Amino acid sequence: MARSTYYYHASKPDSVTDDYADAVKAIGALSRRHAQRYGYRRMTVALRKEGFTLNHKTVRKLMNQHGLLSLIRRKKYRSYRADDGRASDNLLARNFTAKISGLKWCTDVTEFRVGAQKLYLSVIQDLFNNEIISWHMSERAALFLTCKTLEKALKVKGRKEGLMLHSDQGWHYRTPMWRSMLVEAGIRQSMSRKGNCLDNAVMENFFSHLKAEMYHRKKYDSATVLKRDIVEYIHYYNTERISLKTGGMSPAEYRTQVEKQ
Repeated sequence: MARSTYYYHASKPDSVTDDYADAVKAIGALSRRHAQRYGYRRMTVALRKEGFTLNHKTVRKLMNQHGLLSLIRRKKYRSYRADDGRASDNLLARNFTAKISGLKWCTDVTEFRVGAQKLYLSVIQDLFNNEIISWHMSERAALFLTCKTLEKALKVKGRKEGLMLHSDQGWHYRTPMWRSMLVEAGIRQSMSRKGNCLDNAVMENFFSHLKAEMYHRKKYDSATVLKRDIVEYIHYYNTERISLKTGGMSPAEYRTQVEKQ
């Protein structure tokens, strides 16, 4: 190394740390507040709300230096069975946006292990603001699990003309019971193509966040405790966790803002 280069760096040993000291403190506070669930992109948006104008590369570097990067996400439960009824067309076609609420819903089921047992979670998400509008849990991956989720969604949100409900090709969604519920409610059914998990990417994304940010952070031996934490996380996701899709607002904040316009 050239002598001039050495003395240049030696004269500023703590310059980077000093320049970003306040930002690092803010990152630490935000990380604790959100239980280290925020990745660097979401953290960048949160920092802007706090008055810091750092680009995402700088935020990622600072988070990495201080061990504040979020946890790695893992794979999801698959419910496909080759011997069940025919699949519906992929009407959604990866268009995961909606101008108003109640026009496009997505649904899926995921699995959790609790000791030697399993717990299944079914949810329905509104693509308008990615809010989880309905969920149901059961120790069995029975048809009742998904039907109850839909029943709750219709009770809470009602049904708008033209509503579409998208799912993967899981066996629940190809049964006569499920399809009869959709027909009776006047809901158009849409299904992912076989083997194309990206066709239902929003659901994949939600479950992967839930597991990385909540489930994989502790060992669960009680289904009761796990159910409680899942409900708490869904509430957090809907009301506090900022979304890049909604301009740095939580799903509930975004819905409220649009409703006021």
